[in-house]
Amino acid sequence: MRIAMVTDAWMPQRNGVVRVLGSLTEGLRGLGHEVEVMEPSGFTTMPCPSYPEIPLALFPKSRLRERLDVFRPDAVHLATEGPLGWAARAWCLERGYPFTTAYHTKFPEYVRARTGVPLSWPYAVMRRFHGPAAATLCPSPSVYRELQEWNFPAAVEWSHGVDIDTFRPRGKDFLDLPRPIFMYVGRVAVEKNLPAFLSLDLPGSKVVVGDGPARAGLMKRFPDCHFRIVNGDDELSSAFSAADVFVFPSLTDTFGLVMLEALASGVPVAAFPVTGPLDVIGDAPVGVLSHDLREAALQALHLSPEDCRAHAARFSWATVTGQFLEHLHPISR
Repeated sequence: MRIAMVTDAWMPQRNGVVRVLGSLTEGLRGLGHEVEVMEPSGFTTMPCPSYPEIPLALFPKSRLRERLDVFRPDAVHLATEGPLGWAARAWCLERGYPFTTAYHTKFPEYVRARTGVPLSWPYAVMRRFHGPAAATLCPSPSVYRELQEWNFPAAVEWSHGVDIDTFRPRGKDFLDLPRPIFMYVGRVAVEKNLPAFLSLDLPGSKVVVGDGPARAGLMKRFPDCHFRIVNGDDELSSAFSAADVFVFPSLTDTFGLVMLEALASGVPVAAFPVTGPLDVIGDAPVGVLSHDLREAALQALHLSPEDCRAHAARFSWATVTGQFLEHLHPISR
């Protein structure tokens, strides 16, 4: 099958969406499908406001139409709601072609956090984007239920996976810091709610691994915390493995792939009982979910690394790829 994957988020960006799409594309190609990834590097771009490291395609409609016409896809998947996603949506609607979408990011909650507008406004925009889709893939049961409550007509359940060969226990010597080490890995941005973690009174060391627009401000605000940048999956896996507890303070993630990567590295999770942690951890003895994040972090110290890795192994990319193919809607010509 010839699959057009249209996304406004792609390498070299380092985030959960790019990780999912890269692993999915690799899995599809491994099954013999031809996947054409249409992403910002093939277009004139501008920096995304407030996220300058993320390029956005400028007026991509004509160029994207040309590429889609040449490729002649058997199925089209719109992974993001950015300029490329909207342009591909228009191309499909004009030709009467079915397409699928995915709901990777809670943009309405992000917009409300930054602007204070009523949540219903950005949800109306998201519902308009996803409304004509034959299926809107939701990365977790919680997101599926939320989109049903917001009247998204074609929401379907999906999942995410983790590469347990890359993310595995590698020992604790990557970081020479007082223990226990409580760690966050991911984008350093306002929507990740990092002050809820960094302001906690915890023994040992608090470590943030990653970059983002809020990093400089948080470094000044929390000088006793340790901020690190890593390069490549080997270093990233070593950083995960060096932690004693992975702390995930976000209240707005749709899934939280980094939690699976931590678990695969043998590191238990402390998080709030919200969308994402509820789906990844649930009631498994591999993390502690509590509105008291400090207590959760301290309790998680006593959980089994072996149980954590065994739990992560249940999330297979092969299953994720198979579910994706089941939800695709081929174009009939």
